[in-house]
Amino acid sequence: MAAKLRKGDKVIVLAGKDKGKTGEITSVDPKSGKAVVDGINIAIRHVKQSQTTQGGRTPKAMPIELCNLAIVDANGKATRVGFKMDGDKKVRFAKTTGDVI
Repeated sequence: MAAKLRKGDKVIVLAGKDKGKTGEITSVDPKSGKAVVDGINIAIRHVKQSQTTQGGRTPKAMPIELCNLAIVDANGKATRVGFKMDGDKKVRFAKTTGDVI
């Protein structure tokens, strides 16, 4: 099945503690149905010191469910994603504006 949300897409969070915030997808795990969005769902992780890195508390973006994300259209609003054939190529488009993503 084709992916509605991919790496590099600008998305908005629909539910959770970061509801309403926007960011860019840095990685997607289709098997678990989660994605990591830059600057969203930040958690503090404790890192042990080594010879090369400084230890301490570091913020890390944690995965968020794909169902809680929606792609942002040209107007800056959340939209659903559809698929259509553009010639002989399958493309994604925003349902609100009809623009190809």
